[in-house]
Amino acid sequence: MADKAVRPESLAEAAHVMRTAAAAREAVLCTGAGSALSWGAPPSRSGVVVVETAGLDGVISHTAADLTVGVQAGMRLNELQQLLAPAGQWLPCDPPAAAEGATLGGLLASADAGPLQLAFGSLRDLVIGATVVLADGSVVRTGGQVIKNVAGYDLAKLFAGSLGAFGLIAELTLRVHPLPAATATLAVPVEGIDGALAAARAAIRSPLEPVAAEWDGAQEMLIRFHGTPRGVEERMRIAASVPGLAGARAVDGEECWGRLAAQVRGGEGDTILRVGARPAHLPELVRSLDEGARRHGIDVAVTGSIAIGVLTTRLRGDDAAAHAFCLTAWRHTVHALGGTVTLRRRREGVDAHADAWGPAPSAVPVLRALKRQFDPDDRCAPGRFTPWF
Repeated sequence: MADKAVRPESLAEAAHVMRTAAAAREAVLCTGAGSALSWGAPPSRSGVVVVETAGLDGVISHTAADLTVGVQAGMRLNELQQLLAPAGQWLPCDPPAAAEGATLGGLLASADAGPLQLAFGSLRDLVIGATVVLADGSVVRTGGQVIKNVAGYDLAKLFAGSLGAFGLIAELTLRVHPLPAATATLAVPVEGIDGALAAARAAIRSPLEPVAAEWDGAQEMLIRFHGTPRGVEERMRIAASVPGLAGARAVDGEECWGRLAAQVRGGEGDTILRVGARPAHLPELVRSLDEGARRHGIDVAVTGSIAIGVLTTRLRGDDAAAHAFCLTAWRHTVHALGGTVTLRRRREGVDAHADAWGPAPSAVPVLRALKRQFDPDDRCAPGRFTPWF
């Protein structure tokens, strides 16, 4: 049975769609731009109601003096940045999916983040209020409209990374920041993951205050600065004299960061894994992956915000069975060291050889209880977290 799509254009319409699906006992799959539909496990049912949030794309409020903006969750991040720019403001969030038209609700539901996470956190850290629609059509509001408001249970953080399994994110209130007057990027030559980790630590411990520090997976660590023109120029001038950053040189930031984002997104036939682990464990994990990939003739590309323990790995070449073997073996190594792995994209056929999710984390019993409370009939994004719940 083919899926059917609906596109509500208001909160009331979104609630009606969810109530109607509940009455008909239909499963629902909420989606923004669709850039994260390949993440995790595929939906376990056909004939689901696909709730497209692209129609929920308006600005609800913008209080520039308070540095807050309220938006419908189907608004694209790039569009929000354009709307905020005339006020000299922006949302400091640069996930790779932004180039694919990612929506704000989708970014929260997927917990996607880019290099700016080093300084500003992920989108969940910029959310101060949210309105969600649960599986039965109930509308729930959490948080507030001002930064200091801490009333109520923070459902927005619960929905972060949920892939729509708890309901529909309909509206968000976000904390924005002043646009930087200047920005610049340095490239620091490094030797492998060990050199990259040393350079990242040197940059963070220095007085340079970088907003991003990303390893390109080869021979450079990219370091980004924001600030006043004079301040950025001064940091660029002294960076090469900072211990651990010898040889630093200015580069075209737009080109470099765009190239890294494209690598993180991957392409047809790639398998993309996102890893979180202690920074000190990353060299061991990278070497382990390289060894396994070489045995199967797979090309591996790694990039990451290694200072905060995040790696993205692209597997390319050979067949689906080889990709699945590398996924399973590396996931075992990562979990043994206390880390996590998210499957973001897979070569066709990988699901026949490997599970989308690895060993269940200790929080799974809590997540199952929340799933039973918010969606007792398991109709929201069914199967996306199989076999956890």
